[in-house]
Amino acid sequence: MSQSVDALFRPWDFKGLNLANRIVMAPMTRSKSPGQVPGPEVAAYYRRRVEGGTGLIITEGTTVDHPVASNDLNVPAFHGKAALDGWAHVVSEVHAAGGKIMPQIWHTGTMRRQGEGPNPDLPSAGPSGLSKPGKKIGEPMTDADIEAAIDAFGRAAADAKRVGFDGVEIHGAHGYLIDTFFWDGTNARTDAFGGDMVKRTRFAADIVRACRAATGPDFPVVLRFSQWKQQDFSARMALTPSELEAFLTPLADAGVDIFHCSNRRFWEPEFEGSDMNLAGWTKKITGKPTITVGSVGLNEDFIAAFKGVPAGVADFGNLVTMFERGDFDLVGVGRALLVDPEWANKIRDGRLSELKPYAAEALAFLS
Repeated sequence: MSQSVDALFRPWDFKGLNLANRIVMAPMTRSKSPGQVPGPEVAAYYRRRVEGGTGLIITEGTTVDHPVASNDLNVPAFHGKAALDGWAHVVSEVHAAGGKIMPQIWHTGTMRRQGEGPNPDLPSAGPSGLSKPGKKIGEPMTDADIEAAIDAFGRAAADAKRVGFDGVEIHGAHGYLIDTFFWDGTNARTDAFGGDMVKRTRFAADIVRACRAATGPDFPVVLRFSQWKQQDFSARMALTPSELEAFLTPLADAGVDIFHCSNRRFWEPEFEGSDMNLAGWTKKITGKPTITVGSVGLNEDFIAAFKGVPAGVADFGNLVTMFERGDFDLVGVGRALLVDPEWANKIRDGRLSELKPYAAEALAFLS
């Protein structure tokens, strides 16, 4: 370990979100909620991470109340009495352990194939019926479809506050519904929801405004976004800082409090001529707090795991340097926390020899 990690364990207070430290559990789909209802095992899973020292939990993606939001009957929903009662129990367990928690509300868009999820007969939803550039799988969403999706996110945010969560994260990354509106490769619309980069933010901005209206000014609203897509790891919406500013400004103005900036590898610079990553540039441009994420604590990205390549424990020196110079406020940890609920306590206490590597078998998501 080349540098002390003490800085990552400073408390943080923002809009009533009082965190014991800067470690955030990043959302990771597990498909462990039969019938779309999170049960006691889900509550215990998140509580273990809080007891292991994690300051903030962002749940696995949980789908909004739209007919084709989900592609998996074992992924939890965020609507209906049974699912929301299950989430209320999750919140109770996390709070009892002294932690904070937000749901990540989600619509899978064209990453869902027709035939999947709770309404298999219905076509999937996307801005232009494209699952990736040039691949048409359906028809463009109508104005009514778009309004229904926006409303579903707003209702989910209201339920998050009512159930007792400490904020809400909107999933706008990785090629799912919101992200397909951002990306020119999948958004060929010529109406108010398409066009140039700024116009393509309209759908997400309307969702942010709906969530803000549903929860009031003091409930933290987080937006997760990415340059890369599951359909194209090399995709980049913004090629320069000025393009990133054009993209982020309408989202910040709509009411995003915190940007969750998804990289596959947090240490990679976003633009030539600077060593700042996406979270660093986003904070510099917007002045808003940011979360960095992407293979924190590991020396291989998540794609390597799907190829059977294990990820070993990485040095934290670069992460701490970037944090201490103010590039980001919070650090999202994914796979390292998946395999080791005690990860945060172990790095805080210097028990580095006890950290667990991430091997292919960890994809069972059983811990």
